[in-house]
Amino acid sequence: MAYREVQMWEILNVLRRIGRGESKAAVAVATEHTRRTVRRYVQVAEALGWVPGEHEPDEALALEVYRAVRPGVSSDEAGSVEAKLLPHREAITKWLEGEGANDPALRLTKIHRKLEGNGVSVSYPSLRRFVIKHCGFTGRARKLTVRLDEVPPGEVAQVDFGRLGLIEVEPGKRRAVHALVVTLVHSRHQYVHITFEQKLPQLIDGLEDAWEFFGGVTARVIIDNLKAAVTKADRYDPIFQRTFEEYADYRGFVIDAAGVGSPTHKPHVERGVPYVRDSFFKGERWLGIEHLRREVIRWICEVAGQRKHGTTQRKPLEVFEQSERSKLLPLLRPRFDPPTWSTDLKVHTDHCINFDKALYTVPTRHVGKHVDARGDSKLVRIYLKGELIKTHPRKPQGGRSLDHNDYPKEKAGYTMRDPDRMIRQAREHGEHVGSFMERLLEGDYPWAKLRQAHALLRLVSKYGHQRVDAACQRALGFDLVNVKRVERIIKAAPASSNTADDAAPRGQLIQLPLRFQRLAGSFNHQQQSRGQEHEDHRDPTVAQGGDETPTPVGAAADAARQDRLRPQGEAE
Repeated sequence: MAYREVQMWEILNVLRRIGRGESKAAVAVATEHTRRTVRRYVQVAEALGWVPGEHEPDEALALEVYRAVRPGVSSDEAGSVEAKLLPHREAITKWLEGEGANDPALRLTKIHRKLEGNGVSVSYPSLRRFVIKHCGFTGRARKLTVRLDEVPPGEVAQVDFGRLGLIEVEPGKRRAVHALVVTLVHSRHQYVHITFEQKLPQLIDGLEDAWEFFGGVTARVIIDNLKAAVTKADRYDPIFQRTFEEYADYRGFVIDAAGVGSPTHKPHVERGVPYVRDSFFKGERWLGIEHLRREVIRWICEVAGQRKHGTTQRKPLEVFEQSERSKLLPLLRPRFDPPTWSTDLKVHTDHCINFDKALYTVPTRHVGKHVDARGDSKLVRIYLKGELIKTHPRKPQGGRSLDHNDYPKEKAGYTMRDPDRMIRQAREHGEHVGSFMERLLEGDYPWAKLRQAHALLRLVSKYGHQRVDAACQRALGFDLVNVKRVERIIKAAPASSNTADDAAPRGQLIQLPLRFQRLAGSFNHQQQSRGQEHEDHRDPTVAQGGDETPTPVGAAADAARQDRLRPQGEAE
């Protein structure tokens, strides 16, 4: 029969009943002890000086009886296990303490295996009791803890991530979902954000949703050492991720990172994820993540918020509404736009940096330097040693934001596809230069003549606007819309063009009539309509006989005179 240990108060009850005059049999029935046990308690108490009916038994007497009747080792002789281990006591002590670098201290499990190898077969608990009693081994010391004072309302929120399980996102495709649990320490009220990933954007989105749900922000936020938020985990001086630290400043709360591997630093939220998983997620059929997010809000308000909390013995939602909601910091700013930081970006010779696979220009004086870039959903800000030097609208991957003012003035024109601008710039150097530029860039594809347009402007810098304007006037008179021909005209001009005579007024340039070897009708290639007489536009017939005079070609003034004809038969 197994032994049942009797408590001190049970012995005290037996002695009090005997002192009141009850029989041992009645006391045995009332206390569910045997008569032998009752008799033994009375005999030990009487041996200690107690007289039934004269002295009222107290707790001290009952404690002495308890110690006397409690079973245990009644002699100092060692048991069988100790008898086996005592001869090896010195060796066990050396193994526990070690003897230097060559013989380090061994764990108790290793000592247990070594003893078994030497033929000493004892159980591990017996070995542990032996080394505690004879070798000064203390084992794992239990840490003493203290319970902290109650946290004031609105001061602390604890945050933790955890995996819930798998849901079907597409037919035949399942994906794991995670829960970000935000628990207000004072009221134990909580918010749950469902997400697919445990990264910084999801952490910030979850906190933003939590603050909107609670209607305010706590003064301090205790987070686990999430890699996305904590760059370097340290018990006393952690380093936080740049974006998350910026978010904390934006919302006005202090970041308090829990110790590494220390769940007791955030005990109020540590069991939050298992509670959400067991009470809300498991055993249900979910249609997708949006369905999960809708239902978890209902569960928070109707189930989690209405339960009686095991520690406070009050409903979390009730405590939150009564004492904590009004103590939260107000939401004075719009929803935070999480930025992305990139450091040590080089400004290339094309004046651009590559940020998130898009190009952004930087002023020309910073070419070759290394800068930092911060981009949110709307803007990209570029910093040099902490100083803001450029701002661009955010572009998608593969896009580009080019500010032509960032380029040198002498090269900015090459990047601006604006024919009207180039025409206006050409008119500043002369009326005919502007007209020539206008003729050059006309048509559906003006940028096919881009190089010639820039070459014309370079001619102005090389030869002066007066000479170029005069050359453009002459080229337009002969319908020569070609910059190379304009340069030839300038070079072929007399040397006096470089003097002050170049500024003298000139007469009007008149185009002379053109002369051709063929008749004017030879250049008419339109077909004659039927019924009309066909006009022969072929070359004039050359006379075969010597007596026929050839028909002159061209104007009559150009016909050969008789005195200029060579006599017949004369050798050429």
